[in-house]
Amino acid sequence: MGLFDKVRGIKEAEQTKLNKEEAFAAVSLAAVAADGEITEDEARGLFTSLLRMKLYEQFNDKQMSAMFKKLVGIIKNQGVEALVTSSKEVLPVELRETAFAVATDLTLADGVLAKGEKDILTKIQESLGIPEDKAANIIEVMLIKNRG
Repeated sequence: MGLFDKVRGIKEAEQTKLNKEEAFAAVSLAAVAADGEITEDEARGLFTSLLRMKLYEQFNDKQMSAMFKKLVGIIKNQGVEALVTSSKEVLPVELRETAFAVATDLTLADGVLAKGEKDILTKIQESLGIPEDKAANIIEVMLIKNRG
């Protein structure tokens, strides 16, 4: 590794450090981006879900946009799984099940759960340390919710 590779690596590490709001949003973004695209409905659902939460009540449009620009940059440069991995270190334990529930809800909103979405939900569940039975309950509720 050369000198410039080290510097670039340091800058990339600094850019991937997330705060708890970014980590929460990252989990949902990773889930909806897992199939390789983010539809307009998925993006709208993600924004709507986040904006209703107390966690984001102080965020304005500019801050939300900057946050998603950062998160999308991580996906482009390092991949969806890197986004999940960087989230688990920062996301408080009390928000992990909530993040998984929102991510599950968003992936099921279109009525189709693609293989990539299943894989990333499993990765999120394992990474965040959500017990399998709890994750199954969350998925079951979200399936019921999204039937209509």
